[in-house]
Amino acid sequence: MHAVVMQDLEEYLAGTLEPAGQRAVDAHLGVCQACRQEVAGMRDASLLFASLQFETDLAPGPGFYAGVMRQVEARKPVPPFAGLFNLNLAFGRRLVFTSLMTLAVLGSYLIARELRYPEGPSAEAVMAQESSAAADTASAQDRMLVTLAAYEH
Repeated sequence: MHAVVMQDLEEYLAGTLEPAGQRAVDAHLGVCQACRQEVAGMRDASLLFASLQFETDLAPGPGFYAGVMRQVEARKPVPPFAGLFNLNLAFGRRLVFTSLMTLAVLGSYLIARELRYPEGPSAEAVMAQESSAAADTASAQDRMLVTLAAYEH
């Protein structure tokens, strides 16, 4: 369809187009077979839509609302996940808060009761030094015995 017809097509089909626009569209439709067929098809579709009759009385019949309410009351609601354990939201929040506080208190207790880590080399490190060449001297062996004795108590 050409631009002359496209821009004024809606007003042309409705019959509200100004006389100058009406003459321009009619002149184009007089020479263009494709646009004339397209406009004729749109008029036919418009007439078919106009011939349809819609029922405007959509009010429900008597007893409709009562029947709906009976069906709603007859259905049992599906409980949410918290409802499976009969927990409400406030109780769940309290349970989470209590669990976190218990974890914090126990963690603090364990940290406070933790013994200090031993300072200096471990017994395994001292024993590993025994096989080295530097451990052959008497003073190195004495230091090793003192270090091992410190681990005894």
